[in-house]
Amino acid sequence: MPEFRVAHALGDYTVTIRPGVLDELPARVAALWPGRPVVVITDETVGALLADRVATDPWALTLAVPPGESSKTRARWEALTDALFSAGLTRNAAIVALGGGMVGDLAGFVAATYARGIPFLQVPTTLLAMVDSSVGGKTGVDTPLGKNLVGAFHPPAAVLADPLVLQSLPPEQLRCGLAEMAKHGIIADAAYWTDLGESADQLHARDPETLTRFIARSVELKAAVVMEDERETGRRATLNAGHTVAHAVEHTTQFAVSHGDAVAMGLVAEAHLAETLGVAVPGLAERIKAGLKRLSLPTRLPVEIDATELFEAMRLDKKRSKNELRFSLPHDIGSMARDGARWAIPVRDTQAIVHALRVIGAA
Repeated sequence: MPEFRVAHALGDYTVTIRPGVLDELPARVAALWPGRPVVVITDETVGALLADRVATDPWALTLAVPPGESSKTRARWEALTDALFSAGLTRNAAIVALGGGMVGDLAGFVAATYARGIPFLQVPTTLLAMVDSSVGGKTGVDTPLGKNLVGAFHPPAAVLADPLVLQSLPPEQLRCGLAEMAKHGIIADAAYWTDLGESADQLHARDPETLTRFIARSVELKAAVVMEDERETGRRATLNAGHTVAHAVEHTTQFAVSHGDAVAMGLVAEAHLAETLGVAVPGLAERIKAGLKRLSLPTRLPVEIDATELFEAMRLDKKRSKNELRFSLPHDIGSMARDGARWAIPVRDTQAIVHALRVIGAA
């Protein structure tokens, strides 16, 4: 059974990845928090499918929010927090985040801030959440100016990932997870990257054994980076590969482009940028593009977007500094470029950035 211990200065936790582990949730909660009132925070879609399977005493209540990134706001955080206060819950309460990355980030932020912090359990139900947002301890909400601009570091008490719940996952959400897994290969493991491409058919067929193996390796890769750099002052910046462009695509299209599709495009654009700047081996962007296509991931924008508009959206990114943008750029498959001790490379060449955006179809 794949199981990993993730160590944080703020607390250690175990990540368990196994088909059928969702059915153990009530027993796990009882063992973690005997006698404590527990709140399940989920979204309306996941709640309708799974909430009855996991609910048991001493559940205090189940709170469901509308699905989608539009629920990850300060207003929704306020409404959830008020619901906990109205239920008379104290800092003795605990939270189960049952859902995708939006639910995990939102519920985690509620847990981080309610009564100055209560424990929570991550139960990711999408591939993306299993390999990314459920591991690392970041929580937060979006603002009109950008994603995840308000948040806190608050590691979960544990993570339970059940690959069997992915059988009903829509194809576009499966792609989101595959894009993040591809990113892990690009930043840290060339063999994993190759294996992903060779196993694309089994992954798209939702083969439980194949999914378990790849989810476990992705979690292992991310956990290693997180444990080395909990608060993103060093190597953890490499996990942002593709994301500076991706967040701009999401913001500009008002999230009409999914996170995974945006990351895939971002990986291609940022690889081109790395080549232009001379920090990547020649031909890297084309190799990345070919690998992403094997996973049925898009490498060009589906709609016409002005490159200047995308660039302006990037200037709102929380990773910028003064008049420069910072990118986590690949050197080769399995290794990232560095600027001295810095993993986030400052780029002031606006023309190079705009050219990279045009590679993915920006006008």
